[in-house]
Amino acid sequence: MKVSYIKPFLTAAFIILADQIIKIWVKSHMYIGQEIKFMGDRGMLHYTENNGMAWGLELGGDFGKLLLTLFRIAAVCGIGYGLYYMVKHKHHRGLIMNLSFIFAGAMGNIVDSTFYGVIYKYAPIFHGRVVDMFYFPLISGYFPKWIPYWGGEDFIFFRPIFNLADSAISIGVFLILINQKHYFKHEVKEQTSLNSEMVEE
Repeated sequence: MKVSYIKPFLTAAFIILADQIIKIWVKSHMYIGQEIKFMGDRGMLHYTENNGMAWGLELGGDFGKLLLTLFRIAAVCGIGYGLYYMVKHKHHRGLIMNLSFIFAGAMGNIVDSTFYGVIYKYAPIFHGRVVDMFYFPLISGYFPKWIPYWGGEDFIFFRPIFNLADSAISIGVFLILINQKHYFKHEVKEQTSLNSEMVEE
């Protein structure tokens, strides 16, 4: 396997390791709700734990939590196989690298939800909580009263609290979306070339 195709796996491993180092540091040095500001009121570490999906959404009860964790594991297995397949068949390197970001992010959060409950002795296996800490409330204010439903209510951008794994997933998905024509045009070209070679034989 060429070095250029090993890089995605090394990148994924680095992201997973860095994500876990940050989370372990936060759990070891901060308490829930504590803030450490590094950009004043516009950027900080804010320690919180997410029991469910993105945006704090949850499935009901312990059984819902178990289903969510098992779904995450199944999803990351699928992503991992897709990454292996793309590397093996030499798909576009940019697409492979972006998928490695998504894979690493998913793996990083699976470690939390699968093992953290047992490691930190607050829940059985598969029932852990995902550790989040990055908070960037860059803009705050109030919606004008004439806006339906939200009129007069306060708003914060960017409100979600996230971790490095979440960032890796978001970056990977975003780059695939904006580059999909280039990525998949390359795949069509490669397939056409392969078909031509088979016909010539």
